[in-house]
Amino acid sequence: METRAEWIDAIRNLPTQLQEKVEGLTTEQLTTPYNTGEWTIAQNIHHLADTHMICFRRYKLILTSPEFTFTRYNVNAISQYPDANNSDIDTSMMILTGLHARWVMLLDNLTEDEWQKAGHFWDPEIPMYPLDRLTQSYARHGQGHLKQIQEVIDCMP
Repeated sequence: METRAEWIDAIRNLPTQLQEKVEGLTTEQLTTPYNTGEWTIAQNIHHLADTHMICFRRYKLILTSPEFTFTRYNVNAISQYPDANNSDIDTSMMILTGLHARWVMLLDNLTEDEWQKAGHFWDPEIPMYPLDRLTQSYARHGQGHLKQIQEVIDCMP
């Protein structure tokens, strides 16, 4: 994925790709840690919903704030809360479906000037992070979790 259009397509297609991967899996398959030290399939899906909601908020704040600083959060701690650590993936899938539809609508309509807007990290050593780079990162993020989910499926007996 090297172009903006490919990144947007990856974001657009993620919910459908996830649904296809988990279709027909049992509660046990969704919640069993088949790969030691890795998240379960359900945790991966809940994580995607959590982090992509945060990302969408970042876009809106970068676009509408005179200056935006990314906030830190602990993804492993978030994954331990009951809403992110259960077999009911339906709500997270609904979030991802709706959120990605909104996100793609936003991305498809940004101007070139808006694509250049950026946020910055709490660490002054890290350069500004423009929306182009953020889009690439989250497109790859989704694809990385699809790969992790497939690796879990591949380990199932």
